[in-house]
Amino acid sequence: MAKLSIALFEILEEEKKYFKEKLKGQKLTFFEEPIQNIHVSKLKNFDIFSVFIYSKVSEFILTKCPNIKAIITRSTGFDHIDIKYCIKNNIQISNVPFYGENTVAEHGFALLLNLSRNIHKSYVRCLNKDYSIKGLRGFDLRGKTLGVIGVGHIGLHLIRMAKGFSMNVKAFDTHKNDFLSEVLDFQYEELDEILKTSDIISLHMPFNKNTKHFINKERIKMMKKGVIIINTARGGLIDTKALYFGLKNGQIGGCGLDVIEGEEFIMHEDELLKDGNVNREKLQDLFLDKEILEMNNVIFTPHNAFNSEEAIKRIQDTAIENILSFIEKKNLKNLIPNFFKN
Repeated sequence: MAKLSIALFEILEEEKKYFKEKLKGQKLTFFEEPIQNIHVSKLKNFDIFSVFIYSKVSEFILTKCPNIKAIITRSTGFDHIDIKYCIKNNIQISNVPFYGENTVAEHGFALLLNLSRNIHKSYVRCLNKDYSIKGLRGFDLRGKTLGVIGVGHIGLHLIRMAKGFSMNVKAFDTHKNDFLSEVLDFQYEELDEILKTSDIISLHMPFNKNTKHFINKERIKMMKKGVIIINTARGGLIDTKALYFGLKNGQIGGCGLDVIEGEEFIMHEDELLKDGNVNREKLQDLFLDKEILEMNNVIFTPHNAFNSEEAIKRIQDTAIENILSFIEKKNLKNLIPNFFKN
């Protein structure tokens, strides 16, 4: 088996042992930071990069890495990688297409349950030794209409759970599966109908140039007043400014967010000041993000929906399979769809 130099980014200390065991004989270098936080001089000799969601694999980085042959992202989404550059320079990319359909759906439903019964507010009160229930009245999910936008593996799991709570489910997707619609007892509807009639809207879509700001000011205006929005997909699906004003004026009754546009800057504000330049638009979004996260009708978890023991194991194993397939066959398993041929 060929011996290649592999850099793994955003790796926790407890993960290193597993990768070392499974990739024995390979030259492994681990970084806890995302790739853009590492000086490019330290990256130029690697054959393979393995990255996670906060690593921005840009053209600038890739041009400094002439030996790079493959990029393995330990995520389903791949919008953090410069796909065009990779295609042009024959750099293969693979992802983890399936790892946590039930995991992410369960997290999304947990956010909804928290909002529906004000569990987050109750918990904070009890920490402060305040045991009153004034202002904590919630609402039943039974009989409410859930609008699911994006009926892939995760969306279908969410629908199954919603039906267990006797909810009415409407769904929008560009590809319809009438058999599953009948079996799971939900109805496909046009997007406008879902926006106008749903009590809760949950997003399960990929992020790309066509879905950026899919939820915007105009679509929020179409929604039922007091609608609950759940987003465990990608932050960029919702326009930050539109979300902020929707919450402020009461059009949106509450949000359960595992992701939010500009979340990387919430965690690493210094990224905004890189090279001494201040991106005013991103700075404004950061300010609005912080305002949103401090609202008492918003629950935010830090991109944690994937983070179960079982899902992490599936992510690690798939990433390792992808790396080994390239080492053994010079051809990645789970190549990014629609970009590369097997």
